[in-house]
Amino acid sequence: MSNPIQNRYEFVILFDVENGNPNGDPDAGNMPRVDPETGLGLVTDVCLKRKIRNYVETVKGDAKNFRIYVKEGVPLNRSDLDSFTALGVTEKDVKEKKKADPDLDKRLRDWMCQNFYDIRTFGAVMTTFAKNALNCGQVRGPVQLGFAHSIEPVVPQEVTITRVAITTEADAERKGTEMGRKYIVPYGLYRCEGYVSANLARKTTGFSDEDLALLWEAILNMFEHDRSASRGKMAVRELIVFRHDSELGCAPAWKLFESVQVRRRDGDSDAPARSYQDYIVTVDEDSLPAGVTCKRMG
Repeated sequence: MSNPIQNRYEFVILFDVENGNPNGDPDAGNMPRVDPETGLGLVTDVCLKRKIRNYVETVKGDAKNFRIYVKEGVPLNRSDLDSFTALGVTEKDVKEKKKADPDLDKRLRDWMCQNFYDIRTFGAVMTTFAKNALNCGQVRGPVQLGFAHSIEPVVPQEVTITRVAITTEADAERKGTEMGRKYIVPYGLYRCEGYVSANLARKTTGFSDEDLALLWEAILNMFEHDRSASRGKMAVRELIVFRHDSELGCAPAWKLFESVQVRRRDGDSDAPARSYQDYIVTVDEDSLPAGVTCKRMG
């Protein structure tokens, strides 16, 4: 594996949705998530991390050091047990071996970080066994995302649909079609802010420059292999990355985030936005603190 990253980063993701549901709320009939006080649309960090994991799994498969820990259809216990098998530990002798080797817990944790990309990136809770006899500890990852929120309020719409495929024989005797519903946002531009800690990468997971390059690639392409009718047309429009010249950083994150401004084009603010071209994105690079550089991708 490569050496851990040596620079702190902050980043802003701008992505949009057209006629789709970017992140349904199961507590509200799977309607698009909305902040009830402001009307702004919301997308959870967990949703975006899922897209990043899926992209990495798509391009890397089960390549060495790039496995995915949190994945559909694979119990976490099974992946945890892989580390014990690799280090020659079993459930019967784990207590004795931990007494004989005080560093065993750390070696188990390090094995998981080395082999699973998403643990190295986002961290994980790996104390999943009921008796806690077999566990790989907890890891706080160097990459963290906040909730994404839309630039302007969104108006979720309920669209009624019909289908000719009837579910049961009994239903087929009394009707020829069935009704259904879809929830969409006609258009929304969302902003998500994130952080990359070189300090945690060095101390804990070993997150490297190679991992960082893959993260940027995954963010830019996280919707490209995740198409579905329910999500409509989703795309990452821009990724704005701030790089510090040091491990601990040269400026507070909020100052960098405030330098990124998204506003409506002149004369368009009275009509609802329906495309990315309705907005202007600017970064005040001239006012960036010393030791911070900006790169715009997308």
